[in-house]
Amino acid sequence: MLTKQEAAEAVRQAKVKTGVTWAQLAEAVGKPLAWTTAALLGQHPMGKEEAATAAALLELGGDAALAFQLQPTRGALDAAVPVDPTIYRLYEVVQVYGPTIKELIHEQCGDGIMSAINFRLDVRRVPDPAGDRVVITLDGKYLPYQW
Repeated sequence: MLTKQEAAEAVRQAKVKTGVTWAQLAEAVGKPLAWTTAALLGQHPMGKEEAATAAALLELGGDAALAFQLQPTRGALDAAVPVDPTIYRLYEVVQVYGPTIKELIHEQCGDGIMSAINFRLDVRRVPDPAGDRVVITLDGKYLPYQW
């Protein structure tokens, strides 16, 4: 049986081999694009039918489908400071704007946090005359602290 990490690497290789896109996988599985991508990269467990559908589309075997169903150990960074340039930029955003985001959440919502469990994510490319933009939407339920 494959681990979730081995299955995630198999997915990345199968995407190249088959030419299947993340959007096609999400449509076939019937789940949002960001959730499906994260699930196939090992961050969420998939249901049996979702896992079988994804494995078939990617031409992966039953071992991959089983791995897709396993409960994950969440968190994708091998080190405290990421070295991949794309992931590092997100880390940099949190370093620079994290305190601002925290202050604005508290001012607008009160003493609480944004959930990363009851959460939606969207990533899209937006044309711009000065150079295309990447728009990342983090949409988490507000959770007030209860004392």
